[in-house]
Amino acid sequence: MYNGDIEKLISCFSRLPGFGYRMATRVVLHLLKKKHTVMSSFVKLLANVYENSKVCEVCGNVDVKPVCSICLNNKRDDSTICIVTDVADLWSIEKIGFFRGRYHVLGNKLSAIDGITPEDLSIAKLYERIKSSSSINEVIIAMSADIDGQTTMFFVKDKIKDLNIKITTLSHGVPIGSELESLDDGTIIAAFNHRRDI
Repeated sequence: MYNGDIEKLISCFSRLPGFGYRMATRVVLHLLKKKHTVMSSFVKLLANVYENSKVCEVCGNVDVKPVCSICLNNKRDDSTICIVTDVADLWSIEKIGFFRGRYHVLGNKLSAIDGITPEDLSIAKLYERIKSSSSINEVIIAMSADIDGQTTMFFVKDKIKDLNIKITTLSHGVPIGSELESLDDGTIIAAFNHRRDI
């Protein structure tokens, strides 16, 4: 039905989160119809992001600079650091615009089934970051409300509890088993505003 490369492109899109084969086909057809406007811009931007994207040396966010724009922003609140599973969670919180503290991306959450161990998370880096800071006085552990997220939350708490800082977690509004990136803005704000000690 399609040229081999077009079929491969549809197959690539269909592997993206939230995309099935039908959605991927629609996207590729749209790009082909708008080849000289939408597709040319898309290709340039994709190549640019591919060449220049980096993991932030401080927090683990993704940006085009070695240290991300959030970490470079001197108007952020240095007294609070929010620990998240991955960049998608950071972006979900950041797009609302109410949290003005710092972030730390663990990179994953503990999972016996998937073979993800503490060595796979940036917990040692987090510990050193908090230990070497004189300004951090609260850590918010913003994990998803599933079993792996809660296991990770308690593991992180255990690793940093000797640093004598306030450790809180998200509270009201986060349904059991939910992922942060799938929650609406109001739910995330409520969870932050009603966070509790752990």
